[in-house]
Amino acid sequence: MEWFFASGHAVDLVLVVLALEFILLWRRGRNALDILLMLLPAAFILLALRAALVGAEWYWVAGLLTLSFPAHLADLARRDQ
Repeated sequence: MEWFFASGHAVDLVLVVLALEFILLWRRGRNALDILLMLLPAAFILLALRAALVGAEWYWVAGLLTLSFPAHLADLARRDQ
C-alpha cells in the first residue's frame, strides 16, 4: 500500500474519479464549462500533491498550487453571473 501512495497512483485514481464526476454531471445536463471550472482547482491541487509524492522539483509543486488559485477565482466569477 505504501508503494501505491509513494508512486502517485493514489492521486491518479482520484483524478479518474474527478473525470468520471465531470462526465456524470455533463450527461445530467450541466454546462461543461461550469463543471470544468468547478473541478479544475481540485485537479491542480491533486497534480501538485502527485508531484510532491514522486519527488518532483519544488517549482512544479508551487506552480501547480499557484494555478489552482486563478482557477478557483474563475469558478467564483462564473458562479456570480
